[in-house]
Amino acid sequence: MQKEKILIVDDEQINLDFFEVMLSKLGFTVEKAEDGERALQKVKECNPDLIILDNIMPRLSGWEVTKILKNDEEYAEYSNIPVVMFSAMDDVKDKIEGFELGVEDYITKPFNFSEVLARIKAVLRGRDLTQQILQREKRLALTESLNNSLLYFTNHVKKPTSDLLQMAQNLDADDAGAVKKFVQSVIAETEETLATLSGLEDKVQDLKVQGDKLKEDEVSLESLELKYQKHFNNYRAKNVNM
Repeated sequence: MQKEKILIVDDEQINLDFFEVMLSKLGFTVEKAEDGERALQKVKECNPDLIILDNIMPRLSGWEVTKILKNDEEYAEYSNIPVVMFSAMDDVKDKIEGFELGVEDYITKPFNFSEVLARIKAVLRGRDLTQQILQREKRLALTESLNNSLLYFTNHVKKPTSDLLQMAQNLDADDAGAVKKFVQSVIAETEETLATLSGLEDKVQDLKVQGDKLKEDEVSLESLELKYQKHFNNYRAKNVNM
């Protein structure tokens, strides 16, 4: 399974180095940025799974970076990346403002690394669960689309078939003109039915390909839990003391 990629954004080099060492040891891939402007560049370059972002920084604050990521059309494809914000401030109003901007979690400095890791795990788990729900909703939508297509085909074939049956029952076999007209009707309806069936077959195949792709991308809840538990086990095994 691919390693989760975490972008650390802080104007203090010691914090960048600390998180790079600690998170790398625990199995994460770590990217770093020293200010808000560089953070936005790194988001485009590496498309991280999570951003750990300091609030008070030169050029662009953490709030400003978050606002751009969550609202700017240029960063629309990155708007769902979860953000955990660090700050030396402990004001409830400031935290509420951060949450309203789209911050998933908020940690006040000084921090305990065990708490940081627990919050990282919780945020990434929430992101993955949301993605799995969206994947399954897409599969349900594909199933509904297939059902609608089958219903359309059934309705499309049912009436013409009933009409042909009625014509056959009332057909005078000695009336050459009527027989010819009936045969022409059968041919026309058969051709139209085959064309509809061919289109349905193509659509079913396309839906199957999409469904298989979505199924491949799904991960069981047990696998997700094992993945995040692995990070905690690594942390305990290394006996890292803060």
